[in-house]
Amino acid sequence: MATDKTVLIIGTFDTKSDELRYLQHCIERQGGHTLTMDVGVLGDPTGSVSVSRHEVAQAAGDTIAGVIDRGDENQAMQIMARGAALLTRRLFDQGRLHAMIALGGTMGTDLALDCAHALPVGVPKYIVSTVSFSPLIPADRLSVDVQMILWAGGLYGLNSICKSSLSQAAGAVLGAARAVETAAGDRPVIGMTSLGSSCLSYMKSLKPALEARGFEVAIFHATGMGGMAFEQVAGAGGFACVMDFALPELGNLLAGSVVNSGPDRLRGAGRAGVPQIVAPGCIDLIDFAGWQEIPERFRDRPFHAHNRLIKSSALNADERRETARAIASRLAEARAAAHLILPVAGLEEWDRPGQPAHDPEGLAAFVDEMRGAVKAPVQMTEVRAHINDAAFCEAALAILDRWVADGTVSKRADVGARRGALNP
Repeated sequence: MATDKTVLIIGTFDTKSDELRYLQHCIERQGGHTLTMDVGVLGDPTGSVSVSRHEVAQAAGDTIAGVIDRGDENQAMQIMARGAALLTRRLFDQGRLHAMIALGGTMGTDLALDCAHALPVGVPKYIVSTVSFSPLIPADRLSVDVQMILWAGGLYGLNSICKSSLSQAAGAVLGAARAVETAAGDRPVIGMTSLGSSCLSYMKSLKPALEARGFEVAIFHATGMGGMAFEQVAGAGGFACVMDFALPELGNLLAGSVVNSGPDRLRGAGRAGVPQIVAPGCIDLIDFAGWQEIPERFRDRPFHAHNRLIKSSALNADERRETARAIASRLAEARAAAHLILPVAGLEEWDRPGQPAHDPEGLAAFVDEMRGAVKAPVQMTEVRAHINDAAFCEAALAILDRWVADGTVSKRADVGARRGALNP
């Protein structure tokens, strides 16, 4: 099949030349074009490459000799990672690549993660790695739409097992480059967070109402990775406005759970100057990975096993107060309008009367702390309703309508796209 799609192949052509050339052969055999980038340090590649290791070092403001003279493999690879990421973006901006794929162990993966971050959402990014899906890779190193493939049997040299992984990876990245549907850019986008659709159900009413107003709605699942993706897009200016109504990842972070989105949760939109309507959905819960033992201090709390992957316990009154202060502090950093909606009758479906997380004293403590913590210019509206009630949705839409009317929220279709956040 003929194609005009070009895939950038990144790797150490001094140590993994056979594997990288095999990957290149598989892509070209399917009709794709390739560019090759050598990020090796110590040796010369076998055969020619499109971007040399000397060019990579130079892009980072150094030379290969200078990199080698540091005598530290960690520093050396970080320099090469910086140069590789800059060149990857430069090649994309020049219209010379449509996708990237990188190959490596821990060193190559570390570098590849930076290259993936350099490309906008929607540009296919594949990393074939011996440590794919490993806890060695923290969530904040992953770009929003990166794809990872475990490189089984690929530590040294070609064999039938690793060829299976590499040939599939070649087909995946070229197929993605051919098939990707880029953002249309015909409507402004509102970014929304939720936790499933039963624990929090407001999106069922809000999505059609927002679409009727001319917006596109992107809803992110606030289970750690979803919040991370939300923050990355928001921080790149990819939304006209956010409705950040599910904040369990922030409570999880403060309580020490691994189900969090890193230290920048509830900061991306504010730093980027994106207007934000916020609500404290699910801040009463702390989530744990299904394989984790519940820490001793949480074992006397209400408990809910959602499935084999995730389970939840409840925060006590003091922990809820701490979360309230964290929410107010982060909103105070915002460089654009920020409005908190406080639904005083409940924050998620399981805290209703008769449900396992019902705790009126804990909710009252949170509401009390929130009232004192939020300061101007951040605005706050109390709604005498549950977050899943119609009154909550009506309050959110009323705020948005006012912001559209006074120009706080733009309805220009290219708000996110013009900042390079959504459109490749």
